[in-house]
Amino acid sequence: MTDYLADVRKYDSGADEAVVKKIVSHLGIALRNRDSALVSCSDPEELERVKEKWCGKKLGVTGDAADKALEKVCAAMADDRTKSRVTFYYLTAKELDKLGALA
Repeated sequence: MTDYLADVRKYDSGADEAVVKKIVSHLGIALRNRDSALVSCSDPEELERVKEKWCGKKLGVTGDAADKALEKVCAAMADDRTKSRVTFYYLTAKELDKLGALA
């Protein structure tokens, strides 16, 4: 848990530990596999899944707003070759102003 929080805090120094914990809990078994624990911004299919399942189903945001949030998070994390799914989801929720929905 502390590794996930530390990674999120590289991008948001005031990251809420409770929200990070909820994201970790939501992702569950996906975090056990290195491939599914990371997000690839160069894979359109993966970004579409994140948009549908995380932005749409969990956060209730679809369409252009979700696309723009994913673009911004990909840009913010561009220098990070291993984009943690927890961090990516946290930053996406923050970009969509939905952190409160996860608290």
